[in-house]
Amino acid sequence: MSPPPRPGEFELIARYFAPLAGPGGLGLIDDAALLTPPPGHDLVLTKDALVAGVHFFADDPPVAIAAKALRVNFSDLTAKGATPLGYILGLGLPADWTEPWLREFAQGLKINGEAYACPLLGGDTVAGRHGLFLSVTAIGAVPAGTMVKRATGRPGDTLFVGGTIGDAALGLLARAAEREGRTLPWLPDAQDAARLIMRYLVPPLRNRLAPVVRDHARAAMDVSDGLVGDAVKLAAASGCGLDLRLADIPLSDEVRRAIAREPSLLKTAVTGGDDYEVLCAVAPEDGAAFVEAAWKAGVRLTEIGALTAGESRILDAEGREADLGAGSFRHF
Repeated sequence: MSPPPRPGEFELIARYFAPLAGPGGLGLIDDAALLTPPPGHDLVLTKDALVAGVHFFADDPPVAIAAKALRVNFSDLTAKGATPLGYILGLGLPADWTEPWLREFAQGLKINGEAYACPLLGGDTVAGRHGLFLSVTAIGAVPAGTMVKRATGRPGDTLFVGGTIGDAALGLLARAAEREGRTLPWLPDAQDAARLIMRYLVPPLRNRLAPVVRDHARAAMDVSDGLVGDAVKLAAASGCGLDLRLADIPLSDEVRRAIAREPSLLKTAVTGGDDYEVLCAVAPEDGAAFVEAAWKAGVRLTEIGALTAGESRILDAEGREADLGAGSFRHF
């Protein structure tokens, strides 16, 4: 028996995406959305594209793919101190897409959009001739003049990062091994593997940190391409150098156990990316208040270094400069 026919483009949108639309989406039957920012606020816009085989595996759970597509964008808004207002989705479906896959993907959008109070406003759905791809534009708002930029740090500012670093980078290796039926010698525990894979599949939820960043950080960005490289980028944008202490970077128990078995994984953890934690430069006198406010918002912050007036230095446990190469993932 042949499978039932798949819905066409407009039926697909009406069935799976229109129920996710907020008022500004106009039921997804118009050519554009309508969005009015809150009075006295600036709009903050960000876009991230995700491509199968680059940012996720095509056979990753569709709920997780949807979660990642939204959360990597919402992470940028959090680092700017912005509250999400809505998002626009560009979706390229591969030739072999199925309706059950799309149903689960839409459910992932629903769950994560509701978690951030961020509805779908519109977008476009096309045939992806070279595999699945997604492009999300997220729109947020901040009180006028309060967006936290990357380029406003000062020498002497303390560097803080939220959560833990490296789980997703090692989770990617674990997920690749899982797909290929391989066992990693540095990851013999199935529970450790499952936790790291989940962190790779679904970035952390950090939306409650946005007002804390806005109130306390001088400069901020999300950590997407690797903590070391991203910290250097923040410092350079601010016209500064930095001293970053490898020994102080927060690592989960799972990552620590893996590094104890294979020390070279420390470099992978701090340069591999996909953390989607927030990196902030904060005036030294405001550090304690920042940490306390973040803790009340449910996020643990760790001091990992400082901006300087000199060159950027990555320091090992003995205070010597460490060579970590580019320090981050690069597309080109």
